[in-house]
Amino acid sequence: MAEKLIINFDEYTKIVEKLAIQIHKKYKPTVLVGIMRGAAPIIDILSRILKLPIAYIVIQSYSGKGMEDQQGQLMFAREISSLANNEDFSRVLLIDDLSDTGLTLNKSIEWLKNYDPIKNYIKEVKTACLWKKKSSTFEPDFCPIKLDSDPWIVQPTEHYEEISIDEIKIKNK
Repeated sequence: MAEKLIINFDEYTKIVEKLAIQIHKKYKPTVLVGIMRGAAPIIDILSRILKLPIAYIVIQSYSGKGMEDQQGQLMFAREISSLANNEDFSRVLLIDDLSDTGLTLNKSIEWLKNYDPIKNYIKEVKTACLWKKKSSTFEPDFCPIKLDSDPWIVQPTEHYEEISIDEIKIKNK
C-alpha cells in the first residue's frame, strides 16, 4: 500500500497561510486562478487574505466526449469562470493543491497563455501549490512543503468521496 499523508483541516489552513506569506513577500499577483477541484479551498482562503479577484479553470483527465480543448491526457473546460476584468489577468498566480507529476500545471500555463479573451493581457504567470512530490518534474514558484517522497495526500475534505448523502443524513439526525 502506498504511503499516506493525512492532513486535518487545522494543518491544512496553516499550510495555506504559509503559502500566503511566501506569495506576499515575493510577488504581487493581480488575479488568482485556481485549478478545480483541488485549488477551491486554497483560492478561497488566499483571495480573502490577499484581497484579490479569482478565476477558476476546470480540468479533468480525458475519459470520452463532452469537454473541449483536449491537451495530452487532460481536458480543459471551454471557459474560465470569473468576474475579474480582462485587465486583472496581467500578473496571474495559477494555483493547484499539489504538484504530483507537473503535467497539470505545465498544461494549464500553456492553456492560459492561449485562452483568447485574456491572452493579450497576460504579462506573467507564476504558480503555487501546497505540496510538491519528490517525483514531480515541475518546480512551482511558491510551495511551502516539498516532500522527499510521493505519498498519497489525504486532504481534509477527501472523505466525502467515500460517504453517501444517506450516511450523512443519518449522522446528522
